[in-house]
Amino acid sequence: MNSLSFDFAPDFRPLAARMRPRTISEYIGQAHLLGEGQPLRQALEAGRAHSMMLWGPPGTGKTTLAELIAHYSNAHVERISAVTSGVKDIRAAIEQAKAIASSRGQRTLLFVDEVHRFNKSQQDAFLPFIEDGTVIFIGATTENPSFEINNALLSRARVYLIKRLTEDEIGHIVTQALQDPERGLGQRQLQMPAEVLSNLAKLCDGDARKSLNLLELMSDMLSDTGTFTLEMLTQVAGHQAAGYDKNGDQFYDLISAVHKSIRGSAPDAALYWYCRILEGGGDPLYVARRLLAIASEDVGNADPTAMTIALNAWDCFERVGPAEGERAIAQAIIYLASAPKSNAVYTAFKAARALARETGHEAVPNHLRNAPTKLMAELGFGAEYRYAHDEPHAYASGENYFPESLHSPQFYFPTERGFEKRIKDKLAQLARLDQASETKRYE
Repeated sequence: MNSLSFDFAPDFRPLAARMRPRTISEYIGQAHLLGEGQPLRQALEAGRAHSMMLWGPPGTGKTTLAELIAHYSNAHVERISAVTSGVKDIRAAIEQAKAIASSRGQRTLLFVDEVHRFNKSQQDAFLPFIEDGTVIFIGATTENPSFEINNALLSRARVYLIKRLTEDEIGHIVTQALQDPERGLGQRQLQMPAEVLSNLAKLCDGDARKSLNLLELMSDMLSDTGTFTLEMLTQVAGHQAAGYDKNGDQFYDLISAVHKSIRGSAPDAALYWYCRILEGGGDPLYVARRLLAIASEDVGNADPTAMTIALNAWDCFERVGPAEGERAIAQAIIYLASAPKSNAVYTAFKAARALARETGHEAVPNHLRNAPTKLMAELGFGAEYRYAHDEPHAYASGENYFPESLHSPQFYFPTERGFEKRIKDKLAQLARLDQASETKRYE
């Protein structure tokens, strides 16, 4: 029986895995960290590694960067995914690190993917071993470390922001894979028209892994020397959902963009970000609830109708469903963005709340208290209270409604914008009545 021999073992890994950069020079993107002269690059090239947190979107090179750090530091690598691991796996990785240090005198780089998925106690399990140098800790996360990572762990690891790749960088990665004859598709001499490459780069939204996966799927549809087409790209990509993680940073970023666009009186931008939320499968009613906050915080009394409009939009959605309800919310967004703006109520409330917190011991003046019983009346509760409707202009000029020690502080300073100007004029008129009452008192 004849035996077969092979000069090489075929590499069945996906294209994205085969094209993983092996050196800093092959790494594309993150020039703010790995560009010539940048501190992190200098540290890596010198073989110095430190514990760090890599924060960025999927497919931007966090795992690859960790592998490069291990390579340049001549460190053994232990990998843990918080999706599938627990404290038992952490302990096993630590024991392995100790064994490697003892037997080889080699440091261990402990790479923890999706580290934000570990709870507080699991995150705490790393602390003593980072502290004593047993491991160089590298955590990768798509979520904001400020919210998802323990302060104790953050204090021991420097946070690096891994940015979404640009379309040019994605194009470079795809071109590299097409031309590389060893790890990529170079031997097949496939042709990628500029238009297809541009659309592929746009479609991937800064995700290198997605770009290489789509490239590989399209390449399976071609014979050698074949040419990629837009139709093929559409066929393999299908409908790409807009980036929107209901529990992640994208959620907060898009909602923040809606809010700030409305505050900035930019109705078109506010409508765009709202539609981004809808296209990503977000909850329109969350936006409706936020509109009520915006109506109070950013429009305020400059247009009191804004709150009614926001409430009506919410009610309309509940009554008629998404098709028409989403449009009603869009109407409210445009109204709020176009309305005059004032945060005078917002700032007044914060100031009053702060003073109330500091002076909660102050008693309510007797004239402002009710006297439902004879005893309370005998104690002077409600005495000398002036009923405003019986006063000229329905206003008890000169009356004090604060504890005596507070000397009538002012929190609310209405603006000159919209309906609030009328409020300002009215309060100014009442202030003049108070002044006249004060002058008459001393005559």
